[in-house]
Amino acid sequence: MSITSTTSSVQTTSSAASAFLTRLNNLFPSTLVFLLPQERVVKVAPRDLIPLLTFLKNHTGREFTQLVDLTAIDWPERKNRFEVVYCLLSVRTATRLTVSVSIPEGTSIPSVTTLYPSAGWFEREVFDRFGVTFTDHPDLRPRLSDYGFRGHPLRKDFPLTGYTEVRYSETGKRIQREPVSLPQEFRQFTLDNPWSN
Repeated sequence: MSITSTTSSVQTTSSAASAFLTRLNNLFPSTLVFLLPQERVVKVAPRDLIPLLTFLKNHTGREFTQLVDLTAIDWPERKNRFEVVYCLLSVRTATRLTVSVSIPEGTSIPSVTTLYPSAGWFEREVFDRFGVTFTDHPDLRPRLSDYGFRGHPLRKDFPLTGYTEVRYSETGKRIQREPVSLPQEFRQFTLDNPWSN
C-alpha cells in the first residue's frame, strides 16, 4: 500500500467520523462532540445519557453494541467533580467512541445496565472506588473493598495510608482493625556518622 493511498484512507475515515459526530450533534444539540486524533469523544448531560446511548446502540447504522469499559475521573478542583467515562465499541464497523458525563459530588446518574448488562460490574466498581451512585442499579454495593471499609480509595483526597490498618494479632488469635499510626523514631543526625542512632 502506498503512502498516498494510506493518507487518503485516513482522510476518508476522518471525514466520515466528522460527519457522524456532526449528525450526532444535530440530533442531540446539548451534547458536545469533538474529534481528537484517532479518537471520537462525546460529552453529554446526565439527563441525555440514556437517550444518547440508546441511539448509539440501536439506531446509528454503526451499532455501538459493546460497552468495553466504564470508569471515572476525579477532578476535586472542578464544580462537576466526577467525570464518568463510557468506552463503546462497534463490532460491525470496528470503531470506538468515548461518551463522558460530568457530575458534581453527591449527584446520581442513571444506570445503563438495561442497555449494557456488563455495566453492572463497572458501575459497582465506580461506586466502590469513587463514591458515584447510579440510580436504578439492580445491586449497587461495594465490589472490591472489604466489609466495613470506609471511604473511596481512588478519590484524590483519600489518604495514601488509608484510615485503618488490618493485622493479625498473635496474642488474640484474630484479625484486628486499628487506626493507622506511622510513628517515626527520633534520630540524632550528625555529619560524622549520619546513619547511627
